[in-house]
Amino acid sequence: MACIEARGLRKAFGTTIAVDGINLRVEEGRILGLIGPNGAGKTTALNAILGLTPYQGELRVLGRDPWTERDQLMRDVCFIADVAVLPRWIRVSQALDYVTGVHPRFDRAKAESFLAKTTIRRASKVRELSKGMVTQLHLALVMAIDAKLLVLDEPTLGLDILYRKQFYDSLLNDYFDRSRTIVVTTHQVEEIQNVLTDVMFIDRGRIVFDCSMEQLESRYLEVMVHPEQVAAARALKPMHERQVLGRSILLFDAADRQQLAALGDVRTPSIADLFVAVMGNQAGQAQGAAQ
Repeated sequence: MACIEARGLRKAFGTTIAVDGINLRVEEGRILGLIGPNGAGKTTALNAILGLTPYQGELRVLGRDPWTERDQLMRDVCFIADVAVLPRWIRVSQALDYVTGVHPRFDRAKAESFLAKTTIRRASKVRELSKGMVTQLHLALVMAIDAKLLVLDEPTLGLDILYRKQFYDSLLNDYFDRSRTIVVTTHQVEEIQNVLTDVMFIDRGRIVFDCSMEQLESRYLEVMVHPEQVAAARALKPMHERQVLGRSILLFDAADRQQLAALGDVRTPSIADLFVAVMGNQAGQAQGAAQ
């Protein structure tokens, strides 16, 4: 079953096209990374999915139209835009009271059990907590909601590496199961590589890459080429080439692994390396079209 399905999704702000005819399908029980440069359309696409902005085209989220059925949809959806959105004046106990009162699927006992693993005191105000503690509080509130879809828009912005790792570990170990779906955007691509089941790249409002992690690992190969084999490697038409410490690293799509192994050291590329390659090709195509 599709958790999110869009056909021809489009959103313009005046003459600026933020989302340009996107087609996408996110199956239930997947963890999708939506990755793109600033201004690529990530947040606008998420806002359409969450029913926060009107749009053109077809869009169904958990079988509902998010713009006209947002009140019902939000019973099954959680959203974290930034862990710093909790009011600084509110006490931890008041935050628990508030979510208990507004969300029918919030399990206060579950939230309390998450908080019991931390040093957060119920009487503390948010402004008295460290950034890491605010993250722990926010996670406790969200993970205690029985939601089918969790949307995270740059959720670990401003957190140090220790709390970023804790955030994603908690998400996987304490929240995610095969009946839930997670969509996450982030600039810290390397940190979520092992979390994701699927990845999409978005550029200038369009999906330019869509792949499962299983497909990525079987289809794409990166080779640190022996210096005397560079010409032979280039003859196989790599999709991207970069230099690291004087060595050429070439990225291939659907090439023969044995053939590449004769040219150098072969490995599966990281999402970050693949992103740079795809975006570089997009920029080259755009420049060619402009000429």
